Amino acid sequence: QVQLVESGGGLVQPGGSLRLSCATSETIFSFYFMGWYRQAPGQQRELVARITNGGSTMYPDSVKGRFTISRDSAKNTVYLQMNGLRPQDTAVYFCHALIGGTNYWGQGTQVTVSS
Repeated sequence: QVQLVESGGGLVQPGGSLRLSCATSETIFSFYFMGWYRQAPGQQRELVARITNGGSTMYPDSVKGRFTISRDSAKNTVYLQMNGLRPQDTAVYFCHALIGGTNYWGQGTQVTVSS
C-alpha cells in the first residue's frame, strides 16, 4: 500500500512563506507524476503543482511564480515551496500521486494565511 505523508503546514502572515513536504513509501520515480492539490471550505479540490517522473512541472496561473514543486529522490520526498502567500491560499493541501493507474492521496495539511 502506497503511503503519502504530508508535513509543513501552519499559520503564516500574508506575504510569508511555507514549505510543504510529502514523504512516500515508494521511490518517487515509480510514479507517473506527483503533485499538490488544495481544497478550501466549500470549494472543489484544485491542482496547484505537479511534477512528472521526467521532471516536467506545471502550475495553474493562480500560483505560477509563487509556488515551486521539487523532489529529493534520495529521500523519496516531494516539496512545495510557497512564497508570497495570500489569504486566498488558505486551504487544506493534499499530496497526490499516480502510479499504475491508481491515485493516491495524503491525509492533508492545513495552510492558513492570515494577519
